[in-house]
Formats: sequence, C-alpha cells, structure tokens
Amino acid sequence: MLNLSRNRIDDKVNKAKYKSFQILKKSSKANMLARLLMILLAIFIGFMFLPWTQNIRSKGYVTTLNPEQRPQTIHSIIAGRVEKWFVREGDFVSKGDTILFISEIKDKYLDPNLLDRTQQQIAAKELSVRSYNEKVGALDNQIKALRQTRDLKLKQAQNYYRQGLLKVASDSINFEVAKKNFEIANVQFGRMEQMYKDGIESLTKLESRRVKFQESQGKLISSENKLLTSRNILLNAQIELVSIANQYQDKLAKASSDRFSTLSGQYDAEAKVTKMQNEYMNYSVRQGMYYITAPQDGYITKALTTGIGETLKEGEKIVSIMPSNYDLAIEMYIKPMDLPLVKKGQPIQILFDGWPAIVFAGWPNASLGMFRGKVVAIDNFANDKGEFRLLVAPEESEKKWPKALRVGGGAEGMALLQNVPIWYEIWRQLNAFPPDFYDTKIKDEKLKTKAPLKSVK
Repeated sequence: MLNLSRNRIDDKVNKAKYKSFQILKKSSKANMLARLLMILLAIFIGFMFLPWTQNIRSKGYVTTLNPEQRPQTIHSIIAGRVEKWFVREGDFVSKGDTILFISEIKDKYLDPNLLDRTQQQIAAKELSVRSYNEKVGALDNQIKALRQTRDLKLKQAQNYYRQGLLKVASDSINFEVAKKNFEIANVQFGRMEQMYKDGIESLTKLESRRVKFQESQGKLISSENKLLTSRNILLNAQIELVSIANQYQDKLAKASSDRFSTLSGQYDAEAKVTKMQNEYMNYSVRQGMYYITAPQDGYITKALTTGIGETLKEGEKIVSIMPSNYDLAIEMYIKPMDLPLVKKGQPIQILFDGWPAIVFAGWPNASLGMFRGKVVAIDNFANDKGEFRLLVAPEESEKKWPKALRVGGGAEGMALLQNVPIWYEIWRQLNAFPPDFYDTKIKDEKLKTKAPLKSVK
C-alpha cells in the first residue's frame, strides 16, 4: 500500500473491486489539482507585480525629416503647349535635367525675333534719352549765358543810374549858383536904375547892368532846364534798371521752364527704357522656361499631364518627383489628453507595415521586429480631427531603420512612458485613468526631495 516492497501486486489485484482503492485515488487527484491551482495563483500574483511600461499607441505613416526631401509636384510657371517629353515614369533625373519642352501659346510672345526687336526699341529709346540730356545741357548753357548778360546789363544800368544821380547833384548845384547870381544881378540892376534916376550914373552903365541882369536870368533858366533834364535821365536809368531785371527774369523763367520740361521728358524716357529693359529680361527668362527641368535629384513617380499638343495653364501640375536623398521620419497623431505626456526627445517604439514583429506592449525590450525613434517636433495646433502631430526621427544609437522603407508607408508608434506594476496598469485601464505623467529632465536626486508625479496613487 505504501509501495515499500519490491514485490509488486498492483498487476495481480483488481483495484476496481475494492472501494478503498477508489477513495485513495480520488483524494490524490484533488490534491494535485489544488496544488496546481495554488501554483498558478502564485504565478499570477507574481506576474501582477512585474514591471509594465506604459505607452501611447498611435497610427502614422513614413515621411521625411526635412520638407525639401518630401515628394513634390513640378508646375509649369507659364502657359504653353506640350511639344516633347524627355523622361518616363520611374526614370532617375539629376538636378537640372530636362523633363519636358513646351512652346508658346500667347500671341504677345509668338514673335520669334521678340528679343531682337525689343533690344532695338530699347536702343532707340536710349537715343531719345541722350537727346533729352543734350537739350538739358544746352538749356543749362543758355541759362548761364542769360544770367551773365543780366548781371552785366544790371551793372551797366546801375552805372547809368549812378551817373544820373551825380548829374542831378551837379545840375542842382549849378541851379543854386544861377539863382544866387540872378538875385545879385537883380539887386545890382535895381541900384543902378535908382542911381540913374538920381543922376549919379549914366544911361550907358544902366544898360550895361540890364544886359548882365538878363544874362543871369538866362543862365538861371538854362541851369533849371539842365536840372530837369538830369532828373529825367535819372528816372530813365532807374526805369531801365528795373526793366532789365524784369526782362531777364522772364527769359530765365522761360529757359528754366523749358529745362524742367526737357528733364520731365528725359525722366519719362528713362522710365520707359527701364520698363523695356525689364520686359526684355522677362522675355529672356520666359524663353528659358520653355524647358521644364528637375529641381533636385530624384525619381519621376507620375506624369500628371500626358500627351503631345496638350496646353498647360500657368501653375498647372506636370509631374511628381520623389527626391533620391532623404532622411526618414514618422508622422503620427495623438489625442489632446495624451499631449502633456509627450516631450521632445522621448523614445518611440515603431512597427512598420510589411515588417513582421512580435509586440509586447508593456515590455518593449522583449518585443521583436520593433525599431526605435525619438520625438523631434510637436505641433502647437490640432488638425481637423482634433489631434496633434508628432514627428519622430530615427534613434542614431539604436538599430537602423530598414533601407527598403518608402515614403507614405504605414507605421504604428508607441510612446514609452513610465514603468509601473501590471496590477496598477490593469487598475488604471479599468478606471479609464490617463497614463502617469513624468518629466524626463528631472534628475534622480531631485526626485528624492519632491513628491511623486503620478496622477493616480
């Protein structure tokens, strides 16, 4: 019964006939089941205390880190007609390679000798500017000559005026002398006449004195006449002085007006020359736009305009090109409630579509087929769906991302947060609490002196 003897009777005794054997057998199975349940319970309790890495999962897609490395479309800057294709879809093109040739469709630019004719117009207008410039120079010389002549004329008139002043002064003095002489002669004649009446003087002397009196009277009248003439000459000199100033002022004003009119024509001609030169450069640059070239090295992915003879509008899309050199990144979106939990430089676990992986959400180190990245940019505004965009770049120190990745491929990212026990994570999920918030920049020694940053205790 205790299986102590080497002589076994198990195969010689029919245990089904004895009830005691059946009771002992059932008791052994129950004990084994109880032990198994206890072991499983212990394993489960131990499992509940295992560390679990909280995370935020989000869908995204593969993009590029720099905007100039993303797929782009090439547009036609001018309107034209498709004449010849130089590439096919899937071809690799270097920067500056010709993709398409278009011809002109606007009647303004159809002249094949447009540049030569425009250059001739510019040359003719430049001659007009030169003529205006020479005319301005001639008017400047004329104005200079008029000013010199005016100054000389004014000096001459001023001299005449000065001479008139001096002549008036001289004649005034002569007139005063003649007046005195007339007064003396008048007195002497009166005396002589009285003396003749008294019989003292003879008639001959009286007549002689009368002659002198009449001569002095004639000199008085002559000197007064000269004085008046001198005053008239002085007035004429003054009038001539003012007339010369006014005359040359009118001439100078007219010459200055002609000069300003000529300058206005010159400036207008120069403006037209500048405008025509601008048009000439525009025509020259426009002719260079007939050949659509690649802006950078890349692959032609899709032709958006096909055929020969089709017309293109200004700014119309022609082909799409994918740059050959690019730095991959992941663009993923998170909900507003998860935004405070994400910081720049935060690690991200990434699962790419087409690359098989075994994912353990709470144990990132145990996952297989996952790749590491870090957050390099976070948008400050939400999109139309109310989500915030994250830009994730590869982690240089970790495993390289697959070289076969293509822009636009699907990806799923997991932002790694704090490590917590599994029981706590289950309790948090059941209560719909957010993950624990923590700041990666806080040092360990500071964490010892500060309160825990868990949102739920």
